[in-house]
Amino acid sequence: MTQPASNPTPRVKIDFVSDVVCPWCAVGLKSLEQAIARIGDEVEVELHFQPFELNPQMAPEGESIDEHLAHKYGLSPQQLAQNRDALRQRGAAVGFEFNARDRIYNTFDAHRLLHWAATEGAAQEHALKNALLKAYFTDSQDVSAHDILARAAAEAGLDEARARAVLASEEYADDVREQERFYQSQGIRAVPSVIINDRHLIQGGQPVEQFEAALRQIAGLPASGQA
Repeated sequence: MTQPASNPTPRVKIDFVSDVVCPWCAVGLKSLEQAIARIGDEVEVELHFQPFELNPQMAPEGESIDEHLAHKYGLSPQQLAQNRDALRQRGAAVGFEFNARDRIYNTFDAHRLLHWAATEGAAQEHALKNALLKAYFTDSQDVSAHDILARAAAEAGLDEARARAVLASEEYADDVREQERFYQSQGIRAVPSVIINDRHLIQGGQPVEQFEAALRQIAGLPASGQA
């Protein structure tokens, strides 16, 4: 007698639209990673990183971060300090370390490098994304500098010489700009924006539980703790 076929593992595609100098993107990614880990092999997850530049017109040398934030958002020194404390606490809760940073940088080359990493494989792209977030937020490094970017690529298991060649050229520049235009045309104005299966949008550095609940619902799985 033929046995009925078992239900296939549901598949979920996630596009994580973000910038590598966006602190809530770091929090959101760590939360999302933990949500995916909680679900385990109940869902097959396909994770892609998509480019978004918070400051596409920023000069190569960057800007003082406090001056930049005060000008862009009208924040007082006290508000800036409160925001930093809140970020440190949220980061610690998901295992990410925020340290003091003096400057904010142009990130176009970082996005070009991430686009190249994606051609090498999803795992390499993911590893590079984490390496870049750590370089900027934890190690306070200049993520517009080619030496820093190339070392991050090596840390992620990518070919450092090839990374330097990409950075020295204009490779993937058109691809990155095309992706940026696409997500802007879809109404993405803030990051992180987490798009699931091209139709469900979650914005901001949400808690692990919210990402897990959303993934379970979209994949048709029971809520956490239910049979």
